[in-house]
Amino acid sequence: MSRVLRASAIMAAGTMVSRVTGFVRTAVLAAAITTGALGDAYNVAYAIPFILFDLLIGGVLSSVVVPMIVRRQKSDPDGGRAYEQRLMTIGIIGLTLVAVVAVLLARPLISLYTEGWTGRKLDVAVMLAQYILPQIAFFGIGAIAGAILNTRDRFAAPMWAPVLNNIVMIGVLVAYSLMAGQAGANVGTVSDADLALLGLGTTAGIVAQCLVLIVSLHRVGFRFRPRFDLRGVGLGEMGRTAVWTFAFVGVNQIGFLITTKLSSGAGDAVQGAGNSAYAYAFQFFQLPYGIIAVSIITAMLPRMSRSVSDGELGQVREEFASGVRLVSVLMVPAGLLLMVLGPAVTVLIFSWGTMTVDDAIYIGNVLQVFGLALVPFSLFQLLLRVFYAFGDTRTPVFIAVGNVAVSAVLSLAAYFILPAKYVVMGLAFAFTVTYVVGTVVAWTLASRRVGGLQGGKVAAGLSQMHIAAVPAAAIALGVLWLTRELAGLTPLSAAIMLAAGGGLGMVLYLVIANRMRIPEVSSIVGMVAGRLGR
Repeated sequence: MSRVLRASAIMAAGTMVSRVTGFVRTAVLAAAITTGALGDAYNVAYAIPFILFDLLIGGVLSSVVVPMIVRRQKSDPDGGRAYEQRLMTIGIIGLTLVAVVAVLLARPLISLYTEGWTGRKLDVAVMLAQYILPQIAFFGIGAIAGAILNTRDRFAAPMWAPVLNNIVMIGVLVAYSLMAGQAGANVGTVSDADLALLGLGTTAGIVAQCLVLIVSLHRVGFRFRPRFDLRGVGLGEMGRTAVWTFAFVGVNQIGFLITTKLSSGAGDAVQGAGNSAYAYAFQFFQLPYGIIAVSIITAMLPRMSRSVSDGELGQVREEFASGVRLVSVLMVPAGLLLMVLGPAVTVLIFSWGTMTVDDAIYIGNVLQVFGLALVPFSLFQLLLRVFYAFGDTRTPVFIAVGNVAVSAVLSLAAYFILPAKYVVMGLAFAFTVTYVVGTVVAWTLASRRVGGLQGGKVAAGLSQMHIAAVPAAAIALGVLWLTRELAGLTPLSAAIMLAAGGGLGMVLYLVIANRMRIPEVSSIVGMVAGRLGR
């Protein structure tokens, strides 16, 4: 556990800085373009490159490429170097072609992910997409470089590179605000030149991120040489395995498509935040997941893949159970604190510029609902890595089909039953229920695959963590109530709520959990104390 904890701590530090600078970027973005029509247009255009990346390579990297690189590093005489060069060659060529085609198809892509958009709003979204879609190539090439770095147990650069992206974007957004002013917050008044600055600046951030990863890969000894002798790259094996990953991502994108259409439709119905509110709340929901869970998952997958390759199923069980406990020890209190302090977080970040406090509170209410999903969502992602370590990309597809079915039914029910102003919150609740159900199903199937996942031990640990977290949530709730009674909900009072309620709550949780002798908390406390004692 200590090796995973150390590797995760390195990644978590980078992710923390990345997320903090990301929040600054999001706050500046919201202040510049609001959560109205222009905000929705930008967020949809911004999401499409990530959707296409996931469809074409994102899922394949984690489920197929990393385990295959690990195997080739062990079996090939050159340690897998030629194999990695072939992968990079395929990635550069393929992703460049995809980016070009995506730009040409920007209008139908925007129409696919929106509902009832016409006129200037649609034109603005298309124009932004044409500027933003080229980043698919740079994002994908950087991701391949990051995957190769991970197989070498070099985790820092992939976690720190997004910081540069955020810094570039913050600079672009400040320049946009100064140049466009109030006109830049409205689709009817924003100029084409301002849209070019916003779109091309967004792509420039990803270019910078990619360059950092390429330089880091060069520093660990990787030398890229284009290789077109693709016979040795194992395309047949990769294709047979990856086809299920493509199906998995495609199924999930159906769910995302439904959510995007319904949230954008709800926003138009109330002439307010729809897709933007969902997107911003989801970004904050992923803060603890990105800092803690992604770091541990990234460190776990190569290790579990090696254990599977060596036939050591007991080690796979131990790695997984250790990862679950390490993730949950901070996900449990984080989820409860988000449920209490969601509006305080969003008021502090969003109630500036052209945004109002009411707009920020609405996003916070959505974030509170997402807080319920934090633990099951994290556990679900961990469970998928068990299948991927075995090279099994088929089982996750069937689980995803069930997830999308549950999500679609609940999301449509929320859209047609709830008042328009509550639809986005209903979509967040549908997300929560989906991952609770998905986690139960995935756990059952993964447990059969490895002969048990130490469920009793994990359940006991989760129970202890929830018991320790309840007083922390109560402290945060008390601070929230007292501060709101005395000062209302403003950016200043929100900062007090977060510092006092969130800070004291987390400290109380760590103290109680340490006294309860929860091993993972003791390890974290010991590691921090050791660092401070140096």
